[in-house]
Amino acid sequence: MTYSIMEQVSICGLRAFACKTERTKTRALLAMTKAGGRHWRGMTASDLDAVVAVAAEVHPDFPEEVAIFAERLALFGAGCRVLDMGGGIAAYLLSHPWRELEPPPLNVPLGALPPIPGTFYIHDLALLPQARGTGAAALAVADAIRLAQGLELPNLSLVAVNASVGFWGKQGFSVVADPRLGAKLASYGSDARFMMRPVAKAD
Repeated sequence: MTYSIMEQVSICGLRAFACKTERTKTRALLAMTKAGGRHWRGMTASDLDAVVAVAAEVHPDFPEEVAIFAERLALFGAGCRVLDMGGGIAAYLLSHPWRELEPPPLNVPLGALPPIPGTFYIHDLALLPQARGTGAAALAVADAIRLAQGLELPNLSLVAVNASVGFWGKQGFSVVADPRLGAKLASYGSDARFMMRPVAKAD
């Protein structure tokens, strides 16, 4: 497959960012985040069973196979995080660069990341009851924002389910009403809302 010059630049940018993240282990992207007993860290393959268990409890109406989680981890590990509260994993974040206004259907493999992404997509942020109200969710969103800034993407996007529009609104996201999204949101349920927020340039 032959890529244009712009596509090659974008691919190199993604690879360079991933290498830099792994090499330097910056606190903003991969280092452990600790505050008040909340401990976000990078997800590993050994976490997948626990992550799927959290997903089954938080999203019983939106089941996804473990292979979906494993693929996200393989494609963009920097965007996959878990919350360890001392008694096991209590939350997780799945996120990755993606195409704007094209939310992937649930329980379907991505295949590959786009060579020229247009948004940083939060596939899922799920918290067990003991992790809610601790500020842990806001820390995870802040990590996603920093990842988007590092990739120089203009916005973040997601599909809000389970009446979570209010939470995401507090994180700076707004509902996007676009007729092109109708069919793409079908697997997320009738109350699903596509939301976006701009990303300020990193200092």
